[in-house]
Amino acid sequence: MVAAANVASKRAPCYHAVMTTQLLRAARLLLPLVCAASLAGCSPKYNWRDYGSPDATFRAMFPSKPSTFTKDIDLDGMKVAMTMTAAEVDGATFAIGTAQAPDAARAQAALEAMRIALVRNISGRVRRQKEPAVAGDGSVISDIEADGNANGVPMRLAGHFVARNNRFYQVIVIGKTSDMPAEQVEQFLTSFHPL
Repeated sequence: MVAAANVASKRAPCYHAVMTTQLLRAARLLLPLVCAASLAGCSPKYNWRDYGSPDATFRAMFPSKPSTFTKDIDLDGMKVAMTMTAAEVDGATFAIGTAQAPDAARAQAALEAMRIALVRNISGRVRRQKEPAVAGDGSVISDIEADGNANGVPMRLAGHFVARNNRFYQVIVIGKTSDMPAEQVEQFLTSFHPL
């Protein structure tokens, strides 16, 4: 009897070994499908990346690879060279502008000038505005949301403005209202940290 059982066990593999082999085969077949499905669930539109400005003035997360350029601008009579770092996804622009004022008071005044200019650019109306407040590190911060119109297309602006010492920043998302998912806008605005 014992000899017959040993012979039978050599010919017929045990149930657990058969199931393990079948599960491994199924896993090999299903793994690529599971990976493809999980990647399909990720939005290829938003490829978030950590970005540190070349002059080490801020860090932020951008939804795609940003470009940087510097432009001379006039903010209510104050001429400054503003460095803009921006990325675009589906027509929505995610941008951070930074410049230096001659002193801290003029940097704070620049916040209001930037807000007014940006709202005017979209023929906008302010929907929500957080009045300037002093943060724990002495920075002056304000936020704004505005709705507007450009060539008959509904537009939206979400902005975060910071003045720290004599440097000031505008952190904005602007684009067609339909192209600005609230969670993506929030992620960008809250990722900004002046250094």
